[in-house]
Amino acid sequence: MSRLIPSEEELQAYVDDRLLPERRREVDRYLAAHPQRAAELDAWRADARRLRAALAGQIEQAPNPRLDPAWVRRDLRQRRQRRWATAAMLLVALGVGGLGGWQAREVNLMAGNPPMADAVQAHRLFAYASSLDLSVNTPEQLQAWLGQHFRHAGNLPDLSAYGFTPVGARLLSNEQGPAALLLFQDRNGERVSLFLRSPSERYVRMPSGERTEGELQARYWSRGDYNYALISDVADARGAQLRQVLGTAL
Repeated sequence: MSRLIPSEEELQAYVDDRLLPERRREVDRYLAAHPQRAAELDAWRADARRLRAALAGQIEQAPNPRLDPAWVRRDLRQRRQRRWATAAMLLVALGVGGLGGWQAREVNLMAGNPPMADAVQAHRLFAYASSLDLSVNTPEQLQAWLGQHFRHAGNLPDLSAYGFTPVGARLLSNEQGPAALLLFQDRNGERVSLFLRSPSERYVRMPSGERTEGELQARYWSRGDYNYALISDVADARGAQLRQVLGTAL
């Protein structure tokens, strides 16, 4: 006799259409009797669709277990659990620490979800990918593409004085809507990227700042209707100059 309540692994398999037909029918009956659980699985499917849309074929080109929808769901669930644990500690901090507790809250939230983490990941995935939505060799071509997808973005500055020319762009998406990765390259093949997207719920108006993640440096800011991030190699001294030029124009 099959178990009435499906396990977490079975629910993952159900969403990904990997359950045997007989067990799937049993899970269908279980979900019909538990609408809240069924709604959660619908959200999992939506997450998987957004992930596949954002990666736009990269799963097939470069298999990576961290891009599997089931892995992503487990990671998101673990992050939520960590946030709940952090929130519990913050309640104590707020109760006994006043302003110090609030400051601790900001530090913990930033550590759990650093600004423009999606920009860093997009750079790692696509900066040197063979397939781009657009291949360009002039700033005018890249500006036209940008204006087509992001009507309120400013004018891209000419970065040739710093050794960089545009090479391409990729249109992405996340829960806030469309996002874009614009790529620039120097004569040695080194690339930097400019990432932009609509403000997120957590970072509606992002304060200007920078952070290091591995070998990459992210410099981020908000201007107009978008959040921006310049991603460059930590060792590239031109990053600060590029940030200043782009931040003035965009």
